[in-house]
Amino acid sequence: MPHPFLRALARSLVVALVSVACGRQETAPAAPAPAAAPITAAAPAKGDPAAARAAAEQLFALRCVTCHGAHGQGNGPASEGLTPPPRNFTDPQWQKSVTDAQIEQVIQYGGAAVGKSPAMPNNPDLMAKPEVVAELRAYVRSLAR
Repeated sequence: MPHPFLRALARSLVVALVSVACGRQETAPAAPAPAAAPITAAAPAKGDPAAARAAAEQLFALRCVTCHGAHGQGNGPASEGLTPPPRNFTDPQWQKSVTDAQIEQVIQYGGAAVGKSPAMPNNPDLMAKPEVVAELRAYVRSLAR
């Protein structure tokens, strides 16, 4: 015959399990919250510079304006408090100091990957869209004029 303590423990466990199982009310599972829609631009057809340019301008408006501002002056609504502040693309000295390849690298890999501010996010979805990256770089260049 098992020890009286073990019998009491087993009986208590059975009672606890039964009361939990019987006391539980079945409810329908909650619907998952809708996921935030990713910010994307339509992929232009290869060899279509107008579509790549339009995609680049759309990306600038969706992703870059927040920190860099509508005119690229580094004064977007999220720029306050960022250290260092977002790059002012209208600065002719900065424009002279960087190559096209450096701008494209920062766009694709983010600031931290190239020794700049980690606040500048990467855009891995653009790595497969070199035409859009080139047009985005050209748009950044055009802001200094």
